[in-house]
Amino acid sequence: MILKPRLEDVKNIGYYLGRIIIGLSLTMFLPIILGIALKEINPTLDFVIGLEIALIFGLVLTKLCFTEKDLNWMQGMIVVSLAWLAAMLLGAIPLYLSGHWKSYLDACFDTMSGFATTGLVLVQDLDHISFSHNLWRHLIMFIGGQGIVIVALSFMVKGFSGAFKMYVGEARDEKIMPNVMNTARFIWLVSIVYLILGTLALGIVGILNGMKAINAFFHGACVFMAAFDTGGFTPQSQNILYYHSLPYEVVTVVIMILGAINFKLHYHVWMGNRREILKNIETVTLFITIMITFFITAVGLQQLGIYPKAMLLFRKGFYQLVSGHTGTGYQTIYPMQFITDWGNLPLVGVICAMALGGAVCSTTGAIKMLRIGIIFKALTQDIKRIILPERAEVVKKFHHIKTIFLDDKQARSALLITLAYLLLYGLGSIIGMLFGYPFLSALFESTSAAANVGLSCGITNVNMPVALKVTYILQMWAGRLEFMSVFVLIGFFVAAIKGKR
Repeated sequence: MILKPRLEDVKNIGYYLGRIIIGLSLTMFLPIILGIALKEINPTLDFVIGLEIALIFGLVLTKLCFTEKDLNWMQGMIVVSLAWLAAMLLGAIPLYLSGHWKSYLDACFDTMSGFATTGLVLVQDLDHISFSHNLWRHLIMFIGGQGIVIVALSFMVKGFSGAFKMYVGEARDEKIMPNVMNTARFIWLVSIVYLILGTLALGIVGILNGMKAINAFFHGACVFMAAFDTGGFTPQSQNILYYHSLPYEVVTVVIMILGAINFKLHYHVWMGNRREILKNIETVTLFITIMITFFITAVGLQQLGIYPKAMLLFRKGFYQLVSGHTGTGYQTIYPMQFITDWGNLPLVGVICAMALGGAVCSTTGAIKMLRIGIIFKALTQDIKRIILPERAEVVKKFHHIKTIFLDDKQARSALLITLAYLLLYGLGSIIGMLFGYPFLSALFESTSAAANVGLSCGITNVNMPVALKVTYILQMWAGRLEFMSVFVLIGFFVAAIKGKR
């Protein structure tokens, strides 16, 4: 029998949702400060309005739903799934007020794309947008990469046991430090240290390319935030193609790979355990899958002969492939070139790379390398059981920070999440085909949205059907949260309608 949610459940959810919204609203002070410094009056007012609305909404929720009780697992999951929707709706306000988005839905699309670190865009006249709005676009990507809940936890002086429930609901189930609050702060420490180093590197390359210093470092900061958080937004409409620079591409590839690595692995490397990079199942699987998918892509491009020189083929093919595999979505070709120039086989290679993704507890989306590695280990284990004598005992283990013995529960969990992603990719493809797009193009765009990548073959644009915009928003949301908290939210609403007291 399904039970209706209690008033206590609603109060707990509302209170902690309000706290997260308050924390998130305060991040709007950064574009406000930049707007004041650069004398961007109207953009500053856009963020003041957005900040006031978000702050009022958060304060009202905390006052109406005040409670001193902690979250249970169901409530924690629901808070997370609602927090991402609230972040989209509230974060879109200053963007919509800028006039660079045709509708509020388009602004919501880009905001979800930012928070979910996807990178698909519907913005218009990006090349003339204000510094403040451009900073916000990349800042929400930086926030989303670490996790909206991580932002809230990082600035709470005192923790609470429900913190871990929200942490898990945001598709992170590995604690780096013994305490979730310390884990959140370490993730921010890693990100900020890399932000400083990455901004310097990209800024210097930009200056050497002839950019003015202020523009070079602003672009460097924005591009780093989107690259490390495997997002894909850029300050210019031409994406990374705008820079026409091999050094710029090399630096962004390094940053994208850093962003695709497990934060727990970053911690162990920082602590001096560099051999973990070579032993970890995720990094080994990532290297193998990059090589396989790039081989498929390179063979297809070679057959077409569109890049006659080997260096140009590697530069174009490998960059899009790594960008897709890490879930970043940076492009050094125009979107329509995927369809007009690349052909089917290279497109399949990139689609496979996007579908696989990076590491768990990183900033990437998609299936993830740990699950792929576990599924492969489980498969080889079953094959050995069939081949070897019945009395033989087959024990399989893998190395992920420590040696772990593989059991059926781990394999089943990895397989279920993988199947859920494949279904999500397929569902979006079917909807795309219903609107008249070819199968491979629809699959490419659907996989990019659901895997939080951001590469586009031209389907995503301001004139695409409203239903397809909503589909991609829901795919980005569900893909970023890895389903569980979304399923719990759906179950909560079903219980509220059909449940009995």
